[in-house]
Amino acid sequence: MVLMDREAIERVIPHRYPFLLVDRITECEPGVSAGGELDVDPDAFWVPGHFPGHAVMPGVLIVEACAQVGAVALLSLEENRGRLALFAGIDHVRFKRQVVPGETLRLRCEIVKRRGPVGFGVATAHVGAELACSGELMFAIQ
Repeated sequence: MVLMDREAIERVIPHRYPFLLVDRITECEPGVSAGGELDVDPDAFWVPGHFPGHAVMPGVLIVEACAQVGAVALLSLEENRGRLALFAGIDHVRFKRQVVPGETLRLRCEIVKRRGPVGFGVATAHVGAELACSGELMFAIQ
């Protein structure tokens, strides 16, 4: 089920091509959690150089994709509409498998705590049933 396509996501977060790293939001409980997907494009800007002949999605982009899903959860709250969710911290990130063009990355971020303009989330990225990445994210709402 698709709750938001790219056009709808762009109404919530400010990211645009080539840096919008979520194709669709599949679940969202504002302020609590969100899930989404990214179809890893064989023509993505990073493919020719990371790594030539054996493209692997950069880990920082996987983390950014997770953060964008978390930003959708936070910025879907009525009081946060039209604001920005910026990185304030990244902790305990681990990469468990490579992500390559042609795969679909399933992203999820659960907001575990909010204190004023700061939100804390636990994020995961899967390919199929395999965990690709997990970590803790901190957001500053501006």
